[in-house]
Amino acid sequence: MSGSRSEQEGLREVLRRLQEAFDAVPSEIIEEWVRREHAALTGPIRDFVPVLVEKAVRDQLRALQRRAEVIMTPLNEAAGLGV
Repeated sequence: MSGSRSEQEGLREVLRRLQEAFDAVPSEIIEEWVRREHAALTGPIRDFVPVLVEKAVRDQLRALQRRAEVIMTPLNEAAGLGV
């Protein structure tokens, strides 16, 4: 990840928050998605890059959670877990 020192610090903080919020997702996936989103933001104004990266990755992780819940619901019901 390139960018200014404060941008890099912001991205590290974003990564930490996302890993805490989505602890069931392997950190390698979150790191890759943060790198990908960061690379897509190439404009000259960099002040809001960490915020934009966090929002994009958080949205992707929430979608991943929803898909996992849809997949797991029939399995849990079949196992008698009723979750």
